Amino acid sequence: MSQTRAPRELQVIGLVFALAFAFPGLYLIWRNFTSGADPLGLLFTNQTLQPFWRTVRLAMLVSLSAACLGTALAWLTTRTDLPFRKLWRIVLPIPLVFPTFIGAAAFIRTLNPGGLANDFFGSIGINRTPELRGLLGAWLVLTLFCYPYVYLPVAARLRQLPGSLEQSALVLGDSLSRTFRRVVLPQISSSLTAGTLLVFLYTISDFGAVQLMRYDTLTRAIETNYLARPPTAFALSLILLVFAGLVVAAERSVNRRLPEVRAHRPHEVIKYELGRWKAPAILLVGGTFTFSFLAPVAALLDWAADGVLRTQRGGRPLTIDTSKVVEAAANTLSAGVITGIVALIAVVPIAILVGRYRDRIGRFTHSVVIATFAVPGILIALSLRFWTLRSGFLGDLLYDSMAILIFAYVVRFASLAMGIALVAVTTVPNDLHDAAATLGADRWRRFRSVDLPVMRPGLLAAGGLVVLSTMKELPISLIVAPIGFPTLTTRIFGSFEEAFVAEAGIMALVLVFTSALLTWFLVLRRVDQL
Repeated sequence: MSQTRAPRELQVIGLVFALAFAFPGLYLIWRNFTSGADPLGLLFTNQTLQPFWRTVRLAMLVSLSAACLGTALAWLTTRTDLPFRKLWRIVLPIPLVFPTFIGAAAFIRTLNPGGLANDFFGSIGINRTPELRGLLGAWLVLTLFCYPYVYLPVAARLRQLPGSLEQSALVLGDSLSRTFRRVVLPQISSSLTAGTLLVFLYTISDFGAVQLMRYDTLTRAIETNYLARPPTAFALSLILLVFAGLVVAAERSVNRRLPEVRAHRPHEVIKYELGRWKAPAILLVGGTFTFSFLAPVAALLDWAADGVLRTQRGGRPLTIDTSKVVEAAANTLSAGVITGIVALIAVVPIAILVGRYRDRIGRFTHSVVIATFAVPGILIALSLRFWTLRSGFLGDLLYDSMAILIFAYVVRFASLAMGIALVAVTTVPNDLHDAAATLGADRWRRFRSVDLPVMRPGLLAAGGLVVLSTMKELPISLIVAPIGFPTLTTRIFGSFEEAFVAEAGIMALVLVFTSALLTWFLVLRRVDQL
């Protein structure tokens, strides 16, 4: 009795959201026609081809390494006898709290003369530390801070898989690796590809890490040209947008060929013994957490301590105003929470269209939402800023308002909620819907009494990801935030610009530890309930 045709009103909502999310991209296309840009003329020039291929190379390397690392960590923490695995579940997603420009700066500073790693190597007789620059540095930083995008949805899917098929394969003589390839991998493939796609799109849109690592990608070229040569910046932006669309279309094509798997709560938890692989597994998990969280935090603490000691020695005093830090933290948190709520309102209807009804409009809207993640934040911010300046009464009404800031955040980060929201939707058994319909419950009542209680942990985790990502966004906050609405990232960036490294370290610690607490309350406690 399960309904296979999507309700018409849900399809309308999906189309409205598709238009809203596509607006910045449509604006970029329009400006290419009205600003004298020549994307076709730029396409085959060295000015475009060299940063484009560097972008593709970096994105492929980061996606591959993040997919392997995230899947391995998800498997170890959900399906094995790894020691302290509940603790690892809590701490492994925490690297999401680091803005890439802070993480990259922490690694560079640690290895530079006077940094912790440099001092350590010097104490053991190594006077020359490795330098993180270019492709290697950008790859390492982005992998360490992006693998949770794969880890979270894959871990959520693994917790839902019934162990009966794996047990049958093992009884029939399959090895553990063969069982994983033939039984488990097809069932987690949709979550794996969704997470890997997010990593790929995040990489091609990142600016902070590649800027500090001096690796010239399309985003750096756009940043260089958007003030001096706006038509060139718009043309490069359109090339990046088209590339993102092609990537999403390829992912959709692959996903259609994957087996359709309904999620179920396992009646019997299956747990594998690591045996002689226990030590390497602990090394992998512990090493990942050390380099992705403990090492950057140690660098920030070193900066802060250096500033305090410098003040005590009579050097330049710290210039931190506590009230301004509290104000920035409150603004950051409030904007993040509002964005998370609005993003859930936007993605849940789309997730239902895709996950329950397999609706064509839903798939189209889903592709639009995912593709927006590849649009750099600076382009979304500039699009909306220029639009409000040129659109008359409506623009005057929205200019320098919280509404336009929240909209920019939602367009940028709602795609992060989509993967987990889809998992949450597929956890609702069709039998419950059939039973509720038989008892006379209308569609809205079924949603409130059947869907929401089952989906709540996943939706809260999805909203939490949006909140955390919003809190560390920089370009949108710099360009679109109303006057007198500072955030932690803008204050940290300002301190870096003024060479107040110690002050930046202290405020970065406030941002990191606030985000870490929210990661636990909003994401990790909920993901374990999926």
